[in-house]
Amino acid sequence: MTAERGAGSGRIAGLLRQLFVTYAAGAACGAAAFALGLPLPWMLGPFFVFAALSSAGLRFRLVPKGRELAQVAIGLAIGLRFTAPVVGALLLLLPQMALATVYLIAVTTTAAFLFRRLGGVDPVTAFFATAAGGVADMAIVAERFGGVPSSVAVVHAMRVSLVVATAPFIVLGAMQGAGGSSFGAPGSIEGLPLLVGGLAAAYAVAVLLKPTPLPNPWLVGPILAGMAMALAGLQGIVVPGWLIMVAQVVLGVWLGCQFRRDLLTALPRVTAAAVAIGFFLIGMAAVGAVGLSHLGDMPFSTAFLSLAPAAVTEMVLIAKVMHLDAETVAAFHVMRIVIVATTVLGVFKLYCALGRIRLGS
Repeated sequence: MTAERGAGSGRIAGLLRQLFVTYAAGAACGAAAFALGLPLPWMLGPFFVFAALSSAGLRFRLVPKGRELAQVAIGLAIGLRFTAPVVGALLLLLPQMALATVYLIAVTTTAAFLFRRLGGVDPVTAFFATAAGGVADMAIVAERFGGVPSSVAVVHAMRVSLVVATAPFIVLGAMQGAGGSSFGAPGSIEGLPLLVGGLAAAYAVAVLLKPTPLPNPWLVGPILAGMAMALAGLQGIVVPGWLIMVAQVVLGVWLGCQFRRDLLTALPRVTAAAVAIGFFLIGMAAVGAVGLSHLGDMPFSTAFLSLAPAAVTEMVLIAKVMHLDAETVAAFHVMRIVIVATTVLGVFKLYCALGRIRLGS
């Protein structure tokens, strides 16, 4: 019994050492990126380095549910900014949100036809690989209709990674060097109990929403929880800058580790085509952002992040850290996710009709 306890303690100690090495290295990469003046350094630094190491075949131990916990902190920070005036202003943007979503659906459907030729894949795989939905959902639905889920996963991973790698620089260029990144409010020891309570409530809401069809409950749930706190007048809860920094490091390491060498090298043509499609979608997001910014007073940077073809968490984080309208970015992406999730099969049928595609043939 003593030997078994000793072996168990040794395994735990080894696991903790591996986790410490992973995230200490991630923090060091973030610090180096910060020293170099990169935008969003605490996420991009770990992302670039771990993507390179993972592509070379290295594997790293990650904190279980690390990405989910990082999203809880970010979601709460954004939700606390949804005061009554902000919510009222966002309601006025509902027509632009719907129009932006229709634009993205048209763009991603066009991308499916392009990817089918470039990647040499079947039409089902091409559609769900480029659809503006979550990678897990799109891979599952693609397999149901006879597509190749591994190809779908590669394209989504490359798309998100390219957007994360380029969006901060595009935004910084559009801002002409203004603003820059920061951590936000430092927080205080006195406010620590309120912060812990707020994070616990946000996590509980995420867990409660997980079985529902609501997209990305780990971010949307805390946003809703923070919104409720803000509307209730709980002004003492502050998500400190250091916690946002930690969340960036965790997200950057996780994103970088998605570059699995075995998957990328097994599908070289698909990977190369995914890069081309990723840049096409980024370019079309920029074109759409120009049009969206002309429909109202929305700056190009906010419009671009609202249309950027990547996960809502990273786009909201970029907006928050770079002092943009993170609430608007979150609202646009949530609207897009909800509409895409409820219409993707209908759009798929239209895509098949346009391409004269017969399923099962």
